[in-house]
Amino acid sequence: MVTKVYIVYYSMYGHVEKLAQEIKKGAASVGGVEVKLWQVPETLPEEVLGKMGAPPKTDVPVITPDELAEADGVFFGFPTRFGMMAAQFKTFMDATGGLWRTQALAGKPAGIFYSTGSQGGGQETTPLTAITQLVHHGMIFVPIGYTFGAGMFELEKVKGGSPYGAGTFAGDGSRQPSELELELAFHQGKYFAGIAKKLRGTA
Repeated sequence: MVTKVYIVYYSMYGHVEKLAQEIKKGAASVGGVEVKLWQVPETLPEEVLGKMGAPPKTDVPVITPDELAEADGVFFGFPTRFGMMAAQFKTFMDATGGLWRTQALAGKPAGIFYSTGSQGGGQETTPLTAITQLVHHGMIFVPIGYTFGAGMFELEKVKGGSPYGAGTFAGDGSRQPSELELELAFHQGKYFAGIAKKLRGTA
């Protein structure tokens, strides 16, 4: 029995996408788990994105709301905007009303990962406020807690992430996810996939 894990994200400058790729590696390391990356649709015109210095999108396929129901477990990843998920991702979630009416996602595990500009930019409020989306769909939020071990207590290095999920600091856009942040993302993928597989096995 194959467990399908979808990693659905929005990434303007590539930081969230790098976390997504590492989460995919972690989830794929669990036997019997099939992992797929998806992007949500962009809502800004190319002209605006160009003025913002955003690089072209990669060839990761764009998901439609109905395709979420195919997964046994779903990761949601996004950058923050004033301590909450970016509007592009919220727009996608707002389009899942059909799934909500049928409760097609109810009982499915969900994980969250994110990127913020600074240490006070929403490393906890961004995932915390995103949980409301999961609650209305009846999804089961799977945080990582402190299962990453000593890495969760690192104080000498700048490190994104929290018990809610993997995270990174983008700064002015030039900073890329650190080795420790990528290790946390890999751990989250592997940890989540193990739980999704267990839930799938008991369904």
